[in-house]
Order: sequence, then structure tokens, then C-alpha cells
Amino acid sequence: MPIHQENPEAPAPPGASSPEAAKRGAPRLRLRLTPYKSLTPEGFVWFIGLTAALISVPLLSILGTSVFWPLLPFIVAAVWAIWAALKRSWRDTDLFEEVSLWDDMIRVERHEPRRAAPLEWEANPYWVRAALHTKGGPVPNYLTLSGGGREVELGAFLTPVERVELKNWLERELRQSPA
Repeated sequence: MPIHQENPEAPAPPGASSPEAAKRGAPRLRLRLTPYKSLTPEGFVWFIGLTAALISVPLLSILGTSVFWPLLPFIVAAVWAIWAALKRSWRDTDLFEEVSLWDDMIRVERHEPRRAAPLEWEANPYWVRAALHTKGGPVPNYLTLSGGGREVELGAFLTPVERVELKNWLERELRQSPA
């Protein structure tokens, strides 16, 4: 499951939280939301190898003829294009969101692979509301948090069922009285 609860006593990764958050101490809840990655590094190697082998099979029948060399660059270009597209897709799933909850603050950070600094949102958890838009959003069960004068989306890369589960989990934690 791409929703991971991190140990709140563990120190935050360097550069992952604001100075205000560092003064507060450890959050009572820290979630890390990541997209699902079905292709492992080993699977990537196997897929590219098998694709190259299967695309090259027709070349065996023309090996040693004058047609072989003009076709070879197209075969290499096709394998390279598949490799580049999979690498780009893999890099795009390196994004993650961190949700940290203290008694007096909630913080959401979205880390994207092609953005130098994370996108950040903070609000007082007392005023934060989680809303699940079943229709009308860019994805089914579109999850937003509103508070502090802004509304932010959360977990757009999660499945609809995971967004419902995340909303229920956040509502339960937001309504919990400070310890």
C-alpha cells in the first residue's frame, strides 16, 4: 500500500520540514504517500531485454542481406524509445507527499522529481476539513484538505479506495483531542 505511517519519534529527513515544524518536536502522525510502482528494476531489465530480443527476431531472416543495415537503425530506435519512455515514467513516479500532524499544526509537503523545492501547505488542524469529491474532480474520489485560507489536493496518485481510506484516517486523527 502506498500510504506509509512513519515513526513519529524518528527525526525528519534533512530539509523536509520548516524551522517552525522543527521547533514543535516530533509530530504525532507522519504519513508518506507514494504512487504504486509495479515495475521493479529487475523487471525493467527483463522487459527491455525481451523486447529487444523479440523485435530483433525478424532481423534474423535478413541477416547478411543488403536490407539488414537500413532496418537496423529503426529497430535500435524503437528499443531506445521504449527504454526512454519507461525511464521517464519511472522518474515521474518518484514524487511523494508527506503529511505531518502536530496538536497545533498540520503540514503537507509535495516533493516532485522536477521541482527543486517541495510545495508546502500548513494550517491549524482544528480548522482543517477533509473533503472527498466523488464527482467533478480530476480523478474519482478527489481528496482535498481545506484550511488556512487554502484548499490543497492530497494523494491524486492513489487509487479511489485508498483516497477514501486516507480521508477516514485523517478525519479520525484531526478530531482526536490533543494529548
